[in-house]
Amino acid sequence: MAKYRNTLLFLTLPSLLLFCVSAENLRRDYYADICPNVENIVRTAVTAKFKETIVTIPGTLRLFAHDCFVQGCDGSILIASTPENTAERDHPDNLSIAGDGFDTVGRAKEAVDAVPQCENKVSCADILVMATRDVVYLAGGPSYEVELGRLDGLSSTSTSVNGKIPQASSNLDQLNAIFGDLGLSQDDMIALSGAHTLGFSHCSNFANRVRNFSKYYPVDPTLNRTYAAQLQELCPTNVDPTLVAPLDPITTLRFDNQYFKNLQMGMGLLTSDQILYEDTRSRPTVNKWAKNSHLSAQRFVIAMTRMGRVGVKTKPGQGNIRRNCFAFN
Repeated sequence: MAKYRNTLLFLTLPSLLLFCVSAENLRRDYYADICPNVENIVRTAVTAKFKETIVTIPGTLRLFAHDCFVQGCDGSILIASTPENTAERDHPDNLSIAGDGFDTVGRAKEAVDAVPQCENKVSCADILVMATRDVVYLAGGPSYEVELGRLDGLSSTSTSVNGKIPQASSNLDQLNAIFGDLGLSQDDMIALSGAHTLGFSHCSNFANRVRNFSKYYPVDPTLNRTYAAQLQELCPTNVDPTLVAPLDPITTLRFDNQYFKNLQMGMGLLTSDQILYEDTRSRPTVNKWAKNSHLSAQRFVIAMTRMGRVGVKTKPGQGNIRRNCFAFN
């Protein structure tokens, strides 16, 4: 078991009743006349960061998800706390997001603003969306176009995260309720969960499944026996809090449909993963995408696009373009 610090990739998505999925004022060519080369600039910065550490991929992907589902895709998670305000990023549910995700966005912002025509013309929220698309591709996933035109949010508080991020133990009803409140379907939720083909999870998120699961079952009966034994070995009782296990033990660093195949074999690491196969309402979708990698990738792009529209700020007064992604103007 390797040691990684803050590398959990868990697309945990909060429930916001006021959000809806809308592409209003978002366009793929939004920066065509403002900063024509912005996507290449961001891609170059992200690729350079990726070459330094593979954690760039899960760190950035998880950062995007947690940003969109707390206050919408507005870069609010990027804000650093001050003595006067504890920001979103320092809520306990966000502390395990890899610092490399934040660094990726910061480097891309610096690269964009280094171009005179682009300086202070591209939002951090849009840079995060572009960077997320780029890390998916760098991991062997699909290449896709993104909608742009978001403004950066004007508030970021730790309390805004309270109760909005489901736990690793979430069941299908809980997951569907959370995604449904955001205007996202069960298929969207399953597709986004497929991002667990990348990244790692701390032992504390699944330890209950491999020891003392219940009065009658010391190990979660939905777990593959061999896999459960491996997890017990990887995560001893007195576990080092920095130890993690891969969410996908077979193709840990590659974006593919192996996640869905793992669920069929009882090798979903988290309860919220394995439930997608155990519940007969979602099992047919898992089986379909396990058989067809092209279809699962296509559906992932659709879900990511829809997620990127959640709670966006695009109108004057709703937000601005930050000079520094980690501090309000």
